[in-house]
Amino acid sequence: MEPRMNLNANELGAKLGKRFYNVSLAIEQSSLPKTTQDLVMLRASQINGCGFCVDYHTKDATVAGETAVRLHLVAAWRESTVFTEAERAALALVEEGTRLADAHQGVSDETWAQVREHYDEDQIIALVYLVAMINAANRLGVIVRNKGGSYEPGMLASLAN
Repeated sequence: MEPRMNLNANELGAKLGKRFYNVSLAIEQSSLPKTTQDLVMLRASQINGCGFCVDYHTKDATVAGETAVRLHLVAAWRESTVFTEAERAALALVEEGTRLADAHQGVSDETWAQVREHYDEDQIIALVYLVAMINAANRLGVIVRNKGGSYEPGMLASLAN
């Protein structure tokens, strides 16, 4: 399967892409730990089957110093010992927030309480927006069939502003 189109190749796509990227940049610049952001984006991308985003977030996390062990265990975070309680709360939130169609309850009160225990209000806002944005990015990638493997860290920086 070949990619269907480059969403940034025309004027409207480039305009929308810049705005989308700038929302993501605001989240990245929040007080939510970058390590947590990377894990959340990777987990949502795995669930949604977005090869480009799995490639992107794995490579960016590696450049930022994330270990191979933790990256490999994100898919099985519940059965691993390498994540903090705060990271586990964020991973539970991203799973429940990503699998809305699979979980009629959406995000459980238990998961929400765990998130509130580990993050302040600004971090929670960033986390909720991050879950929404990565799910949107995954859907864009899957719809147009963006493939994983070609991402180079920093290659999307030109979308800023």
